[in-house]
Amino acid sequence: MAGGNPLLRDFNKKSARQGAPGSYQDPRYSPEHLEQMYNAPAAGPAQTGRMSYDDVVMRTGVLLVCIVVTGVLGWMMPILALPGALIGLVLGLVNAFKREPSPVLIIAYALAEGLFLGGISGMFEATYPGIVIQAVMGTVAVFVSVLVLYKVGVLRSSPRVTKIFMVAIMAYALFALINLGTSLLGGFNMRYDVTLFGIPLGLIVGALAILLAAYSFVLDFENITDGVRRGIPEKAAWSAAFGLTVTLIWAYVEILRVIAIIRSMSE
Repeated sequence: MAGGNPLLRDFNKKSARQGAPGSYQDPRYSPEHLEQMYNAPAAGPAQTGRMSYDDVVMRTGVLLVCIVVTGVLGWMMPILALPGALIGLVLGLVNAFKREPSPVLIIAYALAEGLFLGGISGMFEATYPGIVIQAVMGTVAVFVSVLVLYKVGVLRSSPRVTKIFMVAIMAYALFALINLGTSLLGGFNMRYDVTLFGIPLGLIVGALAILLAAYSFVLDFENITDGVRRGIPEKAAWSAAFGLTVTLIWAYVEILRVIAIIRSMSE
């Protein structure tokens, strides 16, 4: 009984005209309509709300554009490099430990890192003209090489190598923290002022860091591939893009430092 609800009365009238749902009298379930449903292409990630490779690419592109935009500002005002680095560090940690990805915080991270990268790139460029282009090309070369080798099945992660990778990451972070302290408090930069067999320590550490970044790309690609295969929610594409962006920034900074050391040795 519909009672006094006009919506229920309209629904009952429509049902009376079209027949009971599920019967062939209902146009929604006619043989022609059922055949169209059967022949229709399967729903893709966009229709099901699942993450796709395109989602990751698009969001990574957004973050890189944000970095370039604020990078220009940092280039013109190098004083913004330090605040950008500190804010980027805080937001990076927040995003890394956040259970659900936040597009706003991830974009804010990219904007802050842009200030940092623009500032240090401008300073390096003033000392070594052309070094920024060299570092960008080096970063792209590492990224593309790892991606191609991953696609053809040459590069894959393993539990043992991943454990070594995690230990190396912690050792690198400890070195970076100590070096930051000695640089700010004593003006002593271990990357440039310490040598092993005549080779600056920064060149050795930088080369190892680039290898770590390359392996980090492999882990990023595997996480993305696994996520797409398992059909995780589309919002996870922001986390994947964040991971790729962090690794790209790390690789660029290390390559920039290594090239600067090499060029300083040749002068």
